[in-house]
Amino acid sequence: MCGRYVRRGDKQKIAEYFHATPRPAELPMPEADFNVAPTTYQPIIRQSRETGEREMVLARWGLVPFFTRDLKDVKGLSTINARAESIMKAPTWREPFKKRRCLVPASAFYEWPKEDRPPKQPYAFELVNGQLLAFAGLWDAWRDKDGQWLQSFAIVTTEANELMHRIHPRMPVILNPRDYDRWLDREATSEQLPIDLLRPYESEEMEMYEANPSVGNVRNNGPEMMKAVAAATQDGKLPL
Repeated sequence: MCGRYVRRGDKQKIAEYFHATPRPAELPMPEADFNVAPTTYQPIIRQSRETGEREMVLARWGLVPFFTRDLKDVKGLSTINARAESIMKAPTWREPFKKRRCLVPASAFYEWPKEDRPPKQPYAFELVNGQLLAFAGLWDAWRDKDGQWLQSFAIVTTEANELMHRIHPRMPVILNPRDYDRWLDREATSEQLPIDLLRPYESEEMEMYEANPSVGNVRNNGPEMMKAVAAATQDGKLPL
């Protein structure tokens, strides 16, 4: 599962790195977010239906399928992540995977040990070169009863690599830049769908370190979220 991530780059930096055009041009977006949480609006990169070029738009994290009748039908965190193993089978993911794939720009992501035993110490994961990365994402568009459109996305997850497996059995799919165009291609036939890209990223290209436990609260934000708390309680455990 991937339930929190980091985006250091501002609109201009992300657009330049991914060679994407913001839509609209005045796309509102904070400079950085060190505790990206579900239901917030975040930038995604997709292929424009009209031009075939890359465009950057804001979408809600937590995919709302096009066939949804009411937002209340989308429960909790059930659609923030799409499991790679069921992406061709589950109705929620099947159609977006065919035609509505996207890149989710990020700088790092957080994960908590699966055992979830105190102290609940989160860990941060990022690329060793410090570059922006792209999660494999799926997006969809849903129209409410008033005719208003909501665009939303999910992050695809797969089995963990050796580094990640020390903390959790799953990780987000991180795409190699050479595969961006193929992942975004809306014209791919059924035989050309990039299912083979849904694999763990190379462990040697990533690093892991303790993050600030307060990142678990969505109200906490800032670069200090990526640093372990130095102070400890009397029993030697990090404060929760």
